[in-house]
Amino acid sequence: MAYQTLALTFSDGVAEVRFTRPDLLNRFDMPAHIEFASALEEVANRVPEIRALVLSAEGRAFSAGGDFGEMLEAHASQAIRADMVKYAKAVFNGVVELHIPVVSAIQGAAIGLGATIATLSDIVVAWKGAKIADTHVNVGLVAGDGGIISWSQSIGVNRAKRYLLTGDIITGEQAFAWGLVTELVENPEDAAPKARELAQRIAAMPAAGINGTKRAFARITSMLSAQALAVGLEYEMQAMASPDLAATVEKLRAK
Repeated sequence: MAYQTLALTFSDGVAEVRFTRPDLLNRFDMPAHIEFASALEEVANRVPEIRALVLSAEGRAFSAGGDFGEMLEAHASQAIRADMVKYAKAVFNGVVELHIPVVSAIQGAAIGLGATIATLSDIVVAWKGAKIADTHVNVGLVAGDGGIISWSQSIGVNRAKRYLLTGDIITGEQAFAWGLVTELVENPEDAAPKARELAQRIAAMPAAGINGTKRAFARITSMLSAQALAVGLEYEMQAMASPDLAATVEKLRAK
């Protein structure tokens, strides 16, 4: 398909999904959800030819997360909220259940769902000054789209609670020290090349060992998601419909 929110390329056994709306800070609105889920499916359909996937982005943000306008539309529409749940699950499961390793390159801000997608990856490369946060609670929403799972797996439940209950930002350097990020680079422009280098190394290794290891690790994440993802999304949609949501979003938009 022809993508509007991202570019999908294939080279030497490595696929790359690159978010291409820097003017919108690569936000994850509904078109981005739909296209990203489709791109992941396209990559999955080319395994075993494709051996690894890189996630990268253009501009100063990996992804700034959700869209305020859509939040207001979802606040007023149960049908839109149902679509949000459907595609949130498609994105989460598309990353986790892909049979090949996923390497993300955080060159700038990764906020909300942007942080979830990046940290769900098997290897996370980040610029040391990148800003990473799950800010659902700042908007009056539940961090239900997977951040509870990806952050808890990486940095432990107590520290995940601390940052998802406050929405506080951490740097790439802090995230590396705690295990949320696995590779640290000095400059924003170094993140994507480093991610591609790692993906190419993996692509050159025997596929059976790599893919089996990835799928075994994914089973752990899937077990956690079975416990928390559906209920987290249910709570998030309840919060989306709450009377306070519209006022909170409008205040944030005004800023």
